[in-house]
Amino acid sequence: MRHITHITHRTRISRFTGIAGTATLVLAAAFTGTGSALAHGPGSSAVDLKADGVIVVAGSTCTWTNASTSAAAPAALTIDRTTINPPGGNLACGGGIAATLNNNPAFTFDDAAGTARTDLIDITGRQSFISCRYKAVNIVWDRDGTSRKYVNRAFTAAKTSGSFLCPGSVTTPAGDASVLFH
Repeated sequence: MRHITHITHRTRISRFTGIAGTATLVLAAAFTGTGSALAHGPGSSAVDLKADGVIVVAGSTCTWTNASTSAAAPAALTIDRTTINPPGGNLACGGGIAATLNNNPAFTFDDAAGTARTDLIDITGRQSFISCRYKAVNIVWDRDGTSRKYVNRAFTAAKTSGSFLCPGSVTTPAGDASVLFH
């Protein structure tokens, strides 16, 4: 005789919480810096017009390395999504999550204030059969010391499409994402 597990209200809430964590994870994963990459100070000439990333949220990790940028920070630049998303890039997430960056985010820098700003991050996250697309605008990042690593301030992204199981918005707390230009 087969045992059939009944889905209870508690099971549905647990799955919904996992989806919300997935959405936060994939949004923040779009722009995260890794401490293992070589960080160059503002006056350094050793740059390769690349950016790396990693983030851990709710026990899952997303990473990417060597995404191409259109210029060296602190000049205004964009990050090429085709060098983040597979097959041209290596964005990968643990925990059964898949993410796709849908735009080429533009960054502007204010070195005097030690900040950077991103115009838009548009990302889709998938887990199993559930897909959620979110957009966040005007994200502010604070520079970490004199390196080219920038850490996010808290931001909220609005759902633009996806399953009814996707939360209407997700918030990424300050410090949960960073970007490192090298």
